[in-house]
Amino acid sequence: MQRRDFLTAAVAGTAALGAGAASAAKPKVAGVETDRAYMVGLLQKITEPVLSNMAKGQLKARFQLEVSPTWDGRNRDFAYMEAFARLIAGVAPWLTLPEDDTAEGRVRRVLTQQALQAYVHSVDPQSPDYLLWRGHGQALVDSAYFTNALMRAPKSLWEPLDATTKSRIVTEIKQLRRVSPPYTNWLLFAAMNEVFLLMIGEDWDPMRVDLTIKKMEEWYAGDGWVADGTRLHFDYYNSYVIYPMLVEILEVLVRLKPSFNNLKPEVELPKWQKRMQRYGEHLERFVSPTGTYPPIGRSLTYRTAAFQPLALLALRKALPAKLSEGQVRGALTAVHRAVFSAPSNFTSEGYLTIGFVGHHPELGDWYSNNGSMYITSESFLALGLPANDSFWTAPAEDWTQKKAFAGQGFPKDYPVDY
Repeated sequence: MQRRDFLTAAVAGTAALGAGAASAAKPKVAGVETDRAYMVGLLQKITEPVLSNMAKGQLKARFQLEVSPTWDGRNRDFAYMEAFARLIAGVAPWLTLPEDDTAEGRVRRVLTQQALQAYVHSVDPQSPDYLLWRGHGQALVDSAYFTNALMRAPKSLWEPLDATTKSRIVTEIKQLRRVSPPYTNWLLFAAMNEVFLLMIGEDWDPMRVDLTIKKMEEWYAGDGWVADGTRLHFDYYNSYVIYPMLVEILEVLVRLKPSFNNLKPEVELPKWQKRMQRYGEHLERFVSPTGTYPPIGRSLTYRTAAFQPLALLALRKALPAKLSEGQVRGALTAVHRAVFSAPSNFTSEGYLTIGFVGHHPELGDWYSNNGSMYITSESFLALGLPANDSFWTAPAEDWTQKKAFAGQGFPKDYPVDY
């Protein structure tokens, strides 16, 4: 991996693989495209323009940049970091699957090679695609998705990297300690980076982790909802950041058993998993019979990332007992079909646009650019389960609202006290 062009042949073959493999990777059951084939095809469509160009050091040259009409004026180069980091965090579990010679497997192989080369460019100061690690504190946010991907796929994305790239990544992550995160979900970004450093055997700052976990406990509002700071926000930040990052941080602490302060990760993890399951029950009930869901709160243009906790629970085989795999798969597939039904979700070159269902830049926030939109990949985490896993093979079932509005019986819902 010392040479930037070590993947030239694989990268050059992407175009030929892309269209053919996408169609070939769509198995049918009784003439109907399977849920997995639909999700794989959609994730490939989202992923390829970013990774294929960044693998060649051409993302900044070719990415069609768009910012919100209320853009706050910060350096627009953050869009490239957001696009890569947020995208790769969602794609990472899928890339961990063993290599095979299926059409899907061939797509994964090329995307994994491109992702590795993109990581090389991301921290090479001489590369045209060196990311904006210095300056504005926004880099802390997206560095956490950058490291989260490496935590989710260490054997596929971290271990194969050359020593120089690994050293550069560590340097960039450590220098971000200069950013003092506000007392909001931003604490989790700092904690995620420190736990990544712990995972790879580097010096880490346990205080950033300890403080974050304790603040999340203070902000737990009950019945599966966590406030973002001292006040509850009725939006999807429990999905975008809070639950997935907190639970994955605790998973690493439980696995590695570092000794620090009086925190007991083995106690905290089951508690937060249960709370995330409860939140997942709410998310499942948000899905209408047609796959729509409430367009509420800030960062709504992150689209299907609102369902990251359900996808993560499915990946961990930890869905709440009240939710079957068939109904969750049905609900998640319906959500993606509802959101991505509009062609204007993508530019003519295949990049995501700012919007919800379609291109609506006015829905963007003051910090929104189209690189930010790639966090939608977080709803595809269940693709990290192999095609023969029961999540993908279980009979399809109606989800709660679909049952309710069809006049079928469905379970009542009550608050929890944990």
